[in-house]
Amino acid sequence: MTLPAQRHGTDPGRELAEPGFWQQPPAHRLAVFARLRAAEGPVFVPEGAGHWALVRHAHVQEASRLPKVFASAPGVTTPEPARWVRALFGDSMVNLDGPDHAQLRKIVQRAFTPRLLAAAEADIHAVAARIVDDVLADRPDEFVSAVASRLPLEVICNMMGIPERFRAEIADRVNHASENIGVERGLASRLRMPGRGLRALARMQRMVAGIGRERRKNPTDDLISALVCANVDGQALGARQLGAFFSLLMVAGVETTRNAITHGLTLLTDHPDQRDLLLCDFDRHADGAVDEMIRHSTPIIQFRRTVVAEHTLGGRTFRPGEKVVLYYASANRDESVFPDPDAFVITRSPNPHLGFGGGGPHFCLGAHLARVEMKALFRELLTRPVGLRAVGLPDLAGSNFDNRVRSLRFAFERP
Repeated sequence: MTLPAQRHGTDPGRELAEPGFWQQPPAHRLAVFARLRAAEGPVFVPEGAGHWALVRHAHVQEASRLPKVFASAPGVTTPEPARWVRALFGDSMVNLDGPDHAQLRKIVQRAFTPRLLAAAEADIHAVAARIVDDVLADRPDEFVSAVASRLPLEVICNMMGIPERFRAEIADRVNHASENIGVERGLASRLRMPGRGLRALARMQRMVAGIGRERRKNPTDDLISALVCANVDGQALGARQLGAFFSLLMVAGVETTRNAITHGLTLLTDHPDQRDLLLCDFDRHADGAVDEMIRHSTPIIQFRRTVVAEHTLGGRTFRPGEKVVLYYASANRDESVFPDPDAFVITRSPNPHLGFGGGGPHFCLGAHLARVEMKALFRELLTRPVGLRAVGLPDLAGSNFDNRVRSLRFAFERP
């Protein structure tokens, strides 16, 4: 059955459609999501053509595991990618369903061999140590650029086999491609910025396509070589597929991990008891601390789905053509799953957070590496003789897509 009261009258989802909602303080936004979770069923958000908000943990998880009902195509972001953009740049794995998604994911998963993953994990620890060495030597005061961005960028470039001469430009392209995703902007900026972001994406994809052509001729022991030389059912990644995958890996893998790391430092600073607990037995508590950082900060706020088959969820029957949005930021504060959900508790158990997705075929491929990166970095940050702490509040981008931090000041606890 439908719930017309959710679309008319008081319209409880209207606040999510307000342009300034995502610029409100986090506490305000979380309070709104708490009210929406208490509603009788999914609520309608009158933004553009409108969408139905899935805000409860169980509803987000159910929709995530039913790709034949809630499809990722034509796009999971808001707004959906234009057809000409998809034709030019190729479809990202996150925007594919069914056999197309399964085949691409199989090629990528096969490329992540045990040998490559072992080398990546060893590299993560080396990169984390080098970054903290540099921090202690140079004494910077801005955490995102000096620490949080460097780790995932260097690790992914090393794993992919990106030559050093390209890395500064790639970092710049990643920033340009992602800086305004989900951020409300004025008309002049909306007209100007998409071109800048797409140019950055195009240059980045051309760069990696050139590297891919070289690796087909002369393969090395890296991920690009494994992807372009793979033979999964007779297929490897073509130039456009490689470019789309690399863009996803850089924009999603770098951005999400850097934001989780940055929020993690803020959380440990704001909760010294939890920091002390982690320090007293790092090996025992590190896994729980990382998962609680991810749950509490939820780096990806939401993904969109398109209904392709009739299905009843949460007391409402969804019909083909309707749009739903999976609000992970709300699901990770669901009181029915997480007691005292706004508290930061590194020993929280169980902790079935949806920070890497709600399960199903689109569960994050990089979840393991992200956890390894965070543990390696916080081990270095917290156990060196000179401790670090966040100073003030993080400068948030106000995005409706990811919990992005533009900058965070930090200081040394001891000289």
